[in-house]
Amino acid sequence: MRFPAIPHPTTMASSGSNSLIWFRKGLRIHDNPALEYAAKGSTALYPVFVIDPRYMEPDPSAFSPGSNRAGLNRIRFLLESLADLDLNLKKLGSRLLVLKGEPTDVLFRCLSEWSIKKLCFEFDTEPYYQSLDDKVRKYATAAGIEIYSPVSHTLFNPADIIEKNGGKPPSTYQSFVKLAGEPSWTSSTLFSEQNRLPSVGNLGNFPIIKVPSIKELGYEDTPEDENTPFKGGESEGLRRLKASMENKEWVANFEKPKGDPSSFIKPATTVLSPYLKFGCVSSRYFYQCIQEVQRNCKKHTSPPVSLLGQLLWRDFFYTVAFGTPNFDQMKDNQICRQIPWKNDDELLAAWRDARTGFPWIDAIMMQLRKWGWMHHLARHCVACFLTRGDLFVHWEKGRDVFERLLIDSDWAINNANWMWLSCSSFFYQYNRIYSPITFGKKYDPNGNYIRHFLPILKDMPKEYIYEPWTAPMSIQVKAKCIIGKDYPKPVVDHNLASKECKQILYEAYELNKRLKGKLSGEDLEYLRNKHEEDKRPPKSKRLKQTTID
Repeated sequence: MRFPAIPHPTTMASSGSNSLIWFRKGLRIHDNPALEYAAKGSTALYPVFVIDPRYMEPDPSAFSPGSNRAGLNRIRFLLESLADLDLNLKKLGSRLLVLKGEPTDVLFRCLSEWSIKKLCFEFDTEPYYQSLDDKVRKYATAAGIEIYSPVSHTLFNPADIIEKNGGKPPSTYQSFVKLAGEPSWTSSTLFSEQNRLPSVGNLGNFPIIKVPSIKELGYEDTPEDENTPFKGGESEGLRRLKASMENKEWVANFEKPKGDPSSFIKPATTVLSPYLKFGCVSSRYFYQCIQEVQRNCKKHTSPPVSLLGQLLWRDFFYTVAFGTPNFDQMKDNQICRQIPWKNDDELLAAWRDARTGFPWIDAIMMQLRKWGWMHHLARHCVACFLTRGDLFVHWEKGRDVFERLLIDSDWAINNANWMWLSCSSFFYQYNRIYSPITFGKKYDPNGNYIRHFLPILKDMPKEYIYEPWTAPMSIQVKAKCIIGKDYPKPVVDHNLASKECKQILYEAYELNKRLKGKLSGEDLEYLRNKHEEDKRPPKSKRLKQTTID
């Protein structure tokens, strides 16, 4: 684990030197301590973003348009964010220098050829960036270059929380909040206007490019209705933040998990998650904005359900992820229950491609495919369905699909939520499941959400839209949607499948308890085989089903 080093002001590079700010996340001007420090006392400032082929190059073999790592919606959102950053830098007398290649190779050349004396970049907790940053630190230190890598993507420094907790991350949200306390910067001015930045210095023979378009990266244009409606960038993120904060009553009364997952014309949340993911909006500034609203309201909700509480959840997951080896997998992950998940590629593909035969589930997955975003309760429903609710497919498989398609895909939060929703960690009430039939009905009895994202069902009467396989053939013919032909039959019997899932989970939990989580591959295979041999419905009272309607 690499802890961030925060230089003391006396270590500041001498006045008149060249500085480089390396953008990865933190794609903003406001509340950007790395940018502020890079600009201070510098004659020339080089704002750099490196297009990493690992993230950006088209992958024709992927199940959706995009690279090996990201779907096209997220790549487009990133490019829009970079274009907006470039525009905002130009207003301050600077510009974004875009380069292509393996990030460390490109950066080393920049540091050398531009005679950089001060290198600044936002601290990142993700393993990929930790590895990159290790190499960069070693090179820069050997070259006598000052490094400044402040924590500004989260409210707190995860390393500080872990240190306070005796060297390990807190295991619960409540213990995290108690340890964290109030952020030290809450009374600081985070949104100060930048007047001017040092100009870009001599570029030499570097192949600098402008922010590329989707086509210039090698992608085909997609129809407008296949693109996310959310535009990337700091300017759009701050506009969205301002609009949310203007609805003071909504901010004060925000209460998760309440909210309408079927609301798509006007989403029932801030939709700030992608802007936080890329750092277009500072989570610290967002925190201050919420506090300002709450101070002027007679009453408001509190963590963990309030809007402020959601930012604390984000930091909690970041901290646990930073301090837990193998956080992104079940094997050798000390906080993850060992469960004999299926490796069923057919069921996974049916779920991923919106072909499960359950319209509520398929509509959500279609919104994910087209928009790269859906309401948190909608995410809960499809994650539960794939794992412990119905299909019993490994949470890592679902995580991979979300990681690719979500515009707000975030390494720590995505992995944490999949462990939570599969009852592998954080949450263990596996008898509580989201019904793929009745849960959506209470929000959208007419099925407008389904009709929008699954137009093949647009003429299905509301009595059958959540269970079209129960519609008489005459109704199906009239609706121009024959089940099994125009729209698939259900891939499982929900009642039977959910009971089987709970039976395996009960047995897995018992074995985890007996072996103190030290299950071997043979133990998991034993549980799989045992389940295949005996699929009789459980009779024990302890397996009583609780469906979240």
